[in-house]
Amino acid sequence: MMPFQVSSATGPVSSIAAVMHEVVPVAPTLGLLVNPTNKVVTEPLSKDLQTAARKLGLQLRVLHASTERDFENLFAGMKQMQIGGLVIGTDGFFVARSEQLGALSVRYGIPAIFQYRAFAVAGGLMSYGGSYTDSYRLSGVYTGRILKGEKPADLPVQQATKVELIVNLKTARTLGLTIPMSLLGRADEVIE
Repeated sequence: MMPFQVSSATGPVSSIAAVMHEVVPVAPTLGLLVNPTNKVVTEPLSKDLQTAARKLGLQLRVLHASTERDFENLFAGMKQMQIGGLVIGTDGFFVARSEQLGALSVRYGIPAIFQYRAFAVAGGLMSYGGSYTDSYRLSGVYTGRILKGEKPADLPVQQATKVELIVNLKTARTLGLTIPMSLLGRADEVIE
């Protein structure tokens, strides 16, 4: 299951909020960056992250960006809004700009987490999301079964379930953060 595939506040959304809260436990407010043009994802994600934040005793500020021009102003204003950590919502627009979002989060000193590994590799603090390796493996299994003659309509629906946590320690040092050992111990990959 992809971490931002929202089903309930006790599922993956609460996990991503909890991971961010572990890194910045004294931050009173989390930010959620969403693309307002993608209401199918934005509305349930905002609602469930709000519930998760409340359970952690945090405030949630939902931030909207649908163009690159929106990014600079949002990041520049996050400290003023007392946002201590940022969750970047799932959206193709954000995925294509992982590098830019990672650079802005470092420049403005905002710890951020995104679903895609490319974000942590590009300099973002953390990623927590579905394993592409696991997804591709399942695709290969399906392809193999079809090539062996099975009918696609007869194959069961399956979903990748492996979730990976990647932590960028270089970014953590730049932001002046100490990542708890308990979190590092759970990480699938640590970028030095």
